[in-house]
Amino acid sequence: MIRVYRAGCRTCEPHVGDVAAWTLPTDAVWIDLVNPTIGEDRAVEAALGLSVPTREEMAELEASSRLYRENGATYVTADIIQHGDADVPGLDPVTFVLTGGPLVTIRYFDPKPFTMLLDKLDREPALCGSGADLFLNLMEAIIDRASDVLSTNAAKVEGVSNHVFSGHKTVGFEKLITKLGRAHIANARIEQSLAGLARIFAFAALDDRIEKQPEAREHIKSLARDAQSLISHNQAVAASIDFQLSAALGLINIEQSSIIKIFSVAAVAFLPPTLIASIYGMNFDHMPELPQVWGYPAAIAAMVISALLPLAWFKRKGWL
Repeated sequence: MIRVYRAGCRTCEPHVGDVAAWTLPTDAVWIDLVNPTIGEDRAVEAALGLSVPTREEMAELEASSRLYRENGATYVTADIIQHGDADVPGLDPVTFVLTGGPLVTIRYFDPKPFTMLLDKLDREPALCGSGADLFLNLMEAIIDRASDVLSTNAAKVEGVSNHVFSGHKTVGFEKLITKLGRAHIANARIEQSLAGLARIFAFAALDDRIEKQPEAREHIKSLARDAQSLISHNQAVAASIDFQLSAALGLINIEQSSIIKIFSVAAVAFLPPTLIASIYGMNFDHMPELPQVWGYPAAIAAMVISALLPLAWFKRKGWL
C-alpha cells in the first residue's frame, strides 16, 4: 500500500492495487510504503528515480547496508520496537529515505511512533513542511516511544527487585527469574534499537538537507543526546537485571543449603536413638534390661537424651 501525505499534512487516499494508475502529487512531502508489493516499489522508484530496498535488504545488519547514500538520497534503516507493551517486545526494520523531495518510508508492520506522529501532525500541520522536517519529527516520536518502553521495562525490573529482597521465605524464585529473563531480552532489544538510532543521527546529520538548516541541525543533535541518555539508562537497567539474577540465584542456593542443613542435623540427631533402638531390637537371650520394669522407660529416655544432646550442641555452635 502506498500512502502519500501532501504539504500541510493533507492525506491522499491510500493506493492499493493497480500501480499503473498511480501518480505522485507534486506537493507530496511523505511517501509511506506499508507492506509494498513489487509493483508498488517499482512505481515509487519510477516516480523518484531512486531504488527502494527490499525486505531482505532491510534486514541485513551490515552498516554499509543500513546507512548509505545513493543518487543524492540518504538511506537509513532502523530497528523499531513493536508490541512495546508486551513482556517481550519485538524489533522490525524500517527504512527512511531522505530525498530532494518527499521523505520515503518502507515498513512491513505498524509501529506506534507512526501513529503518534500522525496524531501530532493533526494538531500541528505546520510540522509537515518538508521531508526533512517529517524525518526529524518521526525520529523524535521513535525516541519518545523507546523511552516509554524503557520506563515500563525499568518499572518491571524494580517490581521484581522488591520481591527478590522482600525477605519472605515463600518467594517464587522460578517466576521471578522468568520475569528477569524476559526483562533482559527486552533490555537487549531496546539497546539494539537505540544504538541503531544513534548511528542514524550521526550519519543523517551530514545530509545537506539537515546540515545546512540550523534548526534541523540542532534538532538532530538533541535527538542524538536523547538517544545517548536513554542508552546510559538502559545500561543501568541491564546492570540491575544482572545483579538481581545473581542475587536470586544466590538466595536459591542459600535456601537449598538451609534445607540440606536441616536434613543433615536431623540425620545426626537421630543416629544415637537409632543405635540404641537397634541394640534393644537384637534377639539375644541374655539381655539383663529386658525383664526389668524400668527397662523400657530407660531405653526411651536414653534415646530422647541422645537426640537432644546433638541438637543442643548445634544450637550452641550457632549452626541452627
